[in-house]
Amino acid sequence: MTEPLSRRGPDDAGTWIDEGARVALGFRRLAILDLSDAGHQPMVSRDGQLAIVFNGEIYNHAELRAEVSRDRETRAWAGHSDTETLLECFTAWGVAKTLERAVGMFSLALWDRAARRLYLARDRFGEKPLYYGWTRGAFVFGSELSALRQYPGFDNAIDRNALALYTEYACVPAPYSIYEHIYKLEPACVLTLPLAAAERAPSDAPFAPAEGAFTIDRYWSLADVARRGMSDPLRDEHEAIAQLETVLAEAVRLQSIADVPLGAFLSGGIDSSAVVALMQSQSSRRVKTFTIGFEEAGFNEAAHAKAIASHLGTEHEELYVRPQEARDVIPELPRLYAEPFADASQIPTHLVSRIARRHVTVALSGDGGDELFGGYTRYSWIPRIWNRIQVLPAPLRRALGGAIQQLPVPVWDALGRGVSSRLGTMRLGDKAHKLAHRLQHVSDLDDLYRSLV
Repeated sequence: MTEPLSRRGPDDAGTWIDEGARVALGFRRLAILDLSDAGHQPMVSRDGQLAIVFNGEIYNHAELRAEVSRDRETRAWAGHSDTETLLECFTAWGVAKTLERAVGMFSLALWDRAARRLYLARDRFGEKPLYYGWTRGAFVFGSELSALRQYPGFDNAIDRNALALYTEYACVPAPYSIYEHIYKLEPACVLTLPLAAAERAPSDAPFAPAEGAFTIDRYWSLADVARRGMSDPLRDEHEAIAQLETVLAEAVRLQSIADVPLGAFLSGGIDSSAVVALMQSQSSRRVKTFTIGFEEAGFNEAAHAKAIASHLGTEHEELYVRPQEARDVIPELPRLYAEPFADASQIPTHLVSRIARRHVTVALSGDGGDELFGGYTRYSWIPRIWNRIQVLPAPLRRALGGAIQQLPVPVWDALGRGVSSRLGTMRLGDKAHKLAHRLQHVSDLDDLYRSLV
């Protein structure tokens, strides 16, 4: 099961088996912190009670290590890996408290030999993947579906409901996977599985786990954070900008801690440019940056990236990709991503990763910026549209949707070209027809938003 992960973990491999419990852990390692054997996984706690496989990085692990050392008498640390820090924290504080205090990106499996209980956990935003489920009377888990498929006799069928969700949302949303009885652990969640419940797949997992089978608990909530922020918002723009820069700079600093070469993907857009600017301001060396370019002007961001790289003084590398090179990636996509998602960015992401890997082991990017800072036009346009149409009775909304659809897409596009600079939108015809369809079917603001994604 670890072999399909070897391209992601080329530096080390290990397995650990608790024969008495018929529990096995396997790992492929990409060494980032503590490149020595002291970072080898699976790793067992000092008292032999806990065993862990951990994918990711805990950015505040030095702080956690210092604190847990004060809380309990610890023998000399074997190394300086964040995995060892996590194990000691789990032993001292328990699973929930440790995860609440850990800052980082991760997925992990923790086996408690005394309690005969398995824990699976995932970071707050789900940066690191984690699949789990049942096949042929066994509970299996891993970072990729390709690992789960290696379990002997794996024969889980394609989940037709998940396939329908894929066609609706252009991805298979958590907690579903493309296979029946295999699921994604949702972000900021911990799954607790007693050994006695490992062999049978609940028919309603993971939505209403049967009592005594397993539990899924959320240790952090984005909604709670947002509500607290809205209850006491920042009123001063300059204060907000200063605090934002402080937070972003600290995040970049923590994520730049590595014992291996580090770089960044640079598209020339706001998000990746901000990350690279903060990286370069904190580095005594020129940051290595990487960009994919295309000969087709409508798709090419390389010129913008080159200008930013020149301004910031980074060590910049760009690769111009011909159409055939992009097409050559397509047959590789099922192997790379294990289940389908319909975003064309998967092709240039793979290509830029491939060129970056020749020079660095870790790369930062601007992914998530539009989601976090409301960068997509739908975030501003949907409330404005809904505020205008919610006063209309449902029959009138349906009539309006039908009227919008009477104008063909090319006509709307022509109108859009005349006002696109003011509206900040492209492909107006496609968006207008999508909106028209929603006007005929949606009932509230949340419904409108979900329908548009």
